[in-house]
This record gives sequence, C-alpha cells and structure tokens, in this order.
Amino acid sequence: MKRVGVGALLIAAPLALALLGPLFVPEEATRHAPFVPGGLLGTDFVGRDTWHQVLAGGRTVVLVALLATAASYLVGVPYGVLAATARPRLVDEVLMRPLDLLLAVPSLLVLILVAAITGPGLPVLVAVVALVNFPDVARVARAAALEVAGRPALEAMRMQGESWWRTSVVYTGRSVLRTLAADLGVRLTGALYLVASASFLGVGVPPDAADWAVMVDRNRGGLFLQPWAVVVPAVLIVCLSVGVNLVFDRALRQVRT
Repeated sequence: MKRVGVGALLIAAPLALALLGPLFVPEEATRHAPFVPGGLLGTDFVGRDTWHQVLAGGRTVVLVALLATAASYLVGVPYGVLAATARPRLVDEVLMRPLDLLLAVPSLLVLILVAAITGPGLPVLVAVVALVNFPDVARVARAAALEVAGRPALEAMRMQGESWWRTSVVYTGRSVLRTLAADLGVRLTGALYLVASASFLGVGVPPDAADWAVMVDRNRGGLFLQPWAVVVPAVLIVCLSVGVNLVFDRALRQVRT
C-alpha cells in the first residue's frame, strides 16, 4: 500500500501541473520578455520566468504520451489477439511478419522521416509515437493470447459453439489483461521519453514553445548557471515515469493475490 501511495504522489504532482498549470500562467509570461530577476525559479535563457514555463509546459508532453499510448493499445491489442486466435494459422503469419519490418526501423528515424514528409505538429507526433509502439503492443498481446488459445477451456468453448466474440474477445481478452497491464506502465514510460526526444528534434512543438522537453534541451547550455530550468522539467518527467510503474506494479501484485 505504501508503494501505491508513493507512486500516486509521483504521478499526481506532474499530472496536476500538466493539466492545471496553464490556467495559472499569464498570457504575457509565455512570450519573450526582458530579463527580470526575482522569479521563483529564476528565468530561462531568453529571460522568461522559469516557473511559468514549467506550469505551461507539461500539457503537450503528458497528453501526447497518454493519447499515443492509448491509440497503440486500441489498435495493437485487437490486432495481436486476432493473430493469435485466427484460423488458419497462415493468417497469423500474414498479420505479424510486416510488424518485424517496423520493429527493425529505429523509432527516432521514423520520427524524422514522418516529420520530413508531413511537417511538425502534435497530431503527427501522436500518430508517430502510436505507430512506433504499435508493433510491440501487438506482439505482447499475441504472445499472451497464444498461451490462452491453447487452453482446453477455450477448445471446449469452441466445441460448444460459442461465438468468436465470446472466445476471442471476452475470454481471451480477460485472460491477457494482467500481462497487458504490466506492459502498459513500461509502454507509457517509453512514450514519454520518445515524445521528449521528438521535442529535442523539433518534431512535435516549436523550438521556442513552453514545453518540459524543449526546456531541457534549450537551457542545457546554462545548466551550471541556471540549473532549475533544466532540473525541474526533467525531474517531473522522471517522476511521472517512475510513479506509473510503481502503481502498475502494485496493482498487479494485488491481482495475483
């Protein structure tokens, strides 16, 4: 229970800042302003208040990671379960072999190629991160569903004439839920870091935007002069990642017991 409380606290702080922080930022604070000392965390390299940048900069990183992870599961889980339960088994090969090609391409290369073709933008970033995660999600769902597909209980359901929905979706989907929940924490963490990397490359948001990942990249040259502009957004991203994994790990322990 203590682990859940720590994880929930680690998630709540960056999530609250990401969702509610922009409501407390004056409009002029996100623009270039003369250097004015005395802010809570000082100013960034162009003189903008660092605390206001932190309040305004989490929404893109967090929401893009959440939307991309949700999209990858909405597509990848049915895809993997279909491949595992399909008859004949040739359908499995046809569905899964193209994913090997996607897995062979580095994720950052996919980001750069898609951005070069379509141009930067948040919808493009969500789609690319979901595309990068989709093959892994599909393979995890397929691996978990293959074990379920071989169970005598499922064969008995088929012999009794149960519908495809009952065997492949209801029974198999419920059986692979724990495996997918364990993977979800890791997948969300990977999506967060991929979104942050994309921001470094200028794929997702403009280079002067109020964004946690961009803040780290933009202010790293002055790390020893003004560390808060780098340390605070980096710590918030790390806290969200660690908190998600702690909560999911504890939830899985409770399910097992």
